[in-house]
Amino acid sequence: MIGLASDHAGYELKEFVKDYIIQKGYACKDFGAYSTDPSDYTDYAHPLAEAIESGAVDLGIALCGSGNGIGMTLNKHQGIRAAICWNAEMAGLTRTHNDANILVLPARFINREDTEKMIDIFLTTPFEGGRHQRRIEKIPVKM
Repeated sequence: MIGLASDHAGYELKEFVKDYIIQKGYACKDFGAYSTDPSDYTDYAHPLAEAIESGAVDLGIALCGSGNGIGMTLNKHQGIRAAICWNAEMAGLTRTHNDANILVLPARFINREDTEKMIDIFLTTPFEGGRHQRRIEKIPVKM
């Protein structure tokens, strides 16, 4: 199950992403936004992050205009490793080295062809583990 979230700036590309991943055979859960009406990315980022942390969805794809706002919000959650990507190589590295669980896309700066490539790589690339595992274990803030 793939979770999706965006604000109004990412809405149109999120709808494209939704159709694309369904066409690829993935189930998805759309956490919003549901139109291009002005909205706050935080309202959709937090439910996506919580769904990943609880195991209700396996991976996520999140979008806003630059990717920064929604990415910052997602990464406030201890169990989230959201990575902003703008090309296929970044999408692959963020899975192999960082075990990212949310692909963050800057909707105003990428095209649909590159979006498809990033999604394909993100959803099929495994985490390498090894030396990267110890780094992943150090990410959560210990209270």
